[in-house]
Amino acid sequence: MSGEEPHRGFVIEIHDGRDDHMKFIIVGRNIEVTPGLRSAVEDKIGKLDKYFNPNTEVHVTLSVEKERQKIEVTIPVKGNIIRSEQVSNDMYVSIDLVEEIIERQLKKYKTKIVDKHQSGGDFSQAYVDNDYADEEEIKIVRTKRFDIKPMYPEDACIQMELLGHNFYVFCNAETDQVNVVYKRKGDTYGLIEPEA
Repeated sequence: MSGEEPHRGFVIEIHDGRDDHMKFIIVGRNIEVTPGLRSAVEDKIGKLDKYFNPNTEVHVTLSVEKERQKIEVTIPVKGNIIRSEQVSNDMYVSIDLVEEIIERQLKKYKTKIVDKHQSGGDFSQAYVDNDYADEEEIKIVRTKRFDIKPMYPEDACIQMELLGHNFYVFCNAETDQVNVVYKRKGDTYGLIEPEA
C-alpha cells in the first residue's frame, strides 16, 4: 500500500492481508488519508486488537475544521457501540488520545458490555476472562419524575434554556413520541428521536 496516492473524502478499507486482526474502514473529510495517517491509525488503534475477536470492524473518520483535527472511532459489537472522538490541533495527538479513551472505556465497563455467555462474540477470550481491578460500578444516585408535555422541538429548546439545562425530554407534538433536545457546540441544538 505504500505506493498508493493519498485519498480525500471517501472510504478506504485497510486490510493488511491477515485475517487475524481488526479491519479498519477510514474516511477522510477535508483531510487526505496519507500513508502516514493510515499507518498511525493502524498502529495506535490496532493496540485494541487484544480486546476483540479477529475481523472486528473499526470505523474511523478523520476530519479537519479550521484548526480542529478530529478523529471519531466507532466499533460496532453485538448489542453495543463503542465510540469515542477526540479533537486537538494535531491529528496524531488526536489518534493517541482516542485509543487511550477507548481502552479506558473497555476496562471500566467490561461487565456491562460483555455477555460472558455469548458464543462467537465480538470480544477476545483474554478480555472476557480478565478482571480489571479498577472497574467502577455505575451508580444512579438520583431519580427525577416529571410530566412530559406535548410541544414542538423549538419550544422544547426554549424551555431547556429557561431551565438552564443542557438537555430536555419532551413529547414531540408532531410525532407523539418521546424526544430529547440538547445543546451542541456553537450555540446549536440537537434532537434525539427513536427509530421508527
